[in-house]
Amino acid sequence: MTEREYNECVNLYADNVYRFILKNLRHNEDAKDVVQGAFEKLWINRDKVEQARSKSYLFTIAYNQMIDHVRKIKRVVLHEDFSENAKGAISPNYDTKRILNEALYTLNEKQRSLVLLKDYEGYSYEEIGQITGLNDSQVKVYLHRARLLLRAYIVSPENVI
Repeated sequence: MTEREYNECVNLYADNVYRFILKNLRHNEDAKDVVQGAFEKLWINRDKVEQARSKSYLFTIAYNQMIDHVRKIKRVVLHEDFSENAKGAISPNYDTKRILNEALYTLNEKQRSLVLLKDYEGYSYEEIGQITGLNDSQVKVYLHRARLLLRAYIVSPENVI
C-alpha cells in the first residue's frame, strides 16, 4: 500500500470505523483512541497490506483493539446512575433510537459487534468472519441469537415504556 492509497483508505473508512467503535464503546474519546491506534497499525503495516483488503484489515485491527480496550477498562468500573429514572421523573417516552440503543447494549460485546457489522455496516458473513476471527457458521449462529435477544428486548413492554 502506498502513501496515497493509505490516505485514500483514511478518507474512505475513517467515519465508518469510528462510528462502529463509538456504537460499541459509547465513549467519544475512547473511540477516537481506538480508531487512531487502528490507523497507526495500518500505517506501520502498510507494506504488507493490499489496498483491496485495507477495509477488512482496518476493521479487524479496530475490532481487536476495541476488545483489548474493553478488557482493560473492565478492571475499573465506575457507575454513575444519574438517569432520569434515578431522579424520580418517570415519563413515558417512546424514543425508538433510545430503545434500539438500549437493546443493543443488552448484548455481549461479540453479539453487539456482529449486529453492528452486519446490519449497520453491511458486511457479508465472510467479511465479518475475517474481522472477528469466526467462521461463517459461527457468525450466523451468534448473529441469529443476538437478533433473538434484540427482538425479545424490544417487544417487552417494560423496556419500551
